[in-house]
Amino acid sequence: MPLDATDRALIALLRENARIGHAEAARRLALSRTTVQARVESLERRGIIVGYTVRLAEEVSRRMVRAHVTIVVAPKASASVVAALQRMQELRALHSVAGVFDLLAVVEAEDVPSLDTAIDRIGAIEGVERTQSSIILSTKFER
Repeated sequence: MPLDATDRALIALLRENARIGHAEAARRLALSRTTVQARVESLERRGIIVGYTVRLAEEVSRRMVRAHVTIVVAPKASASVVAALQRMQELRALHSVAGVFDLLAVVEAEDVPSLDTAIDRIGAIEGVERTQSSIILSTKFER
């Protein structure tokens, strides 16, 4: 079943604040609380919403150092590299990408030396042929 306008509006609210109560979401969307509850349950059951997350306060987030790390993986090593990267707590996201690189990792650490160590650990994974890192200086917006 495809998403309708109400589902998309509800998902947008949950992206802003995943802890929004059903009553508040209903008020904002001009729906009943039971309708919102049923829609959320349906989105979860259908696998559209697969989890909820924590966003850090801006002051905490500003103290963290983040980088995008592009990764070239040896042929047939993708599954083992992804499994090794998934075990790294410093990784916030891992994307498969088209182009010169195979993967794009978002890495976060408390300071530059810790970030450097994490990037070195990525490069040392069996099957990783090459990495390139770009430290994120600031985030203009994030959704």
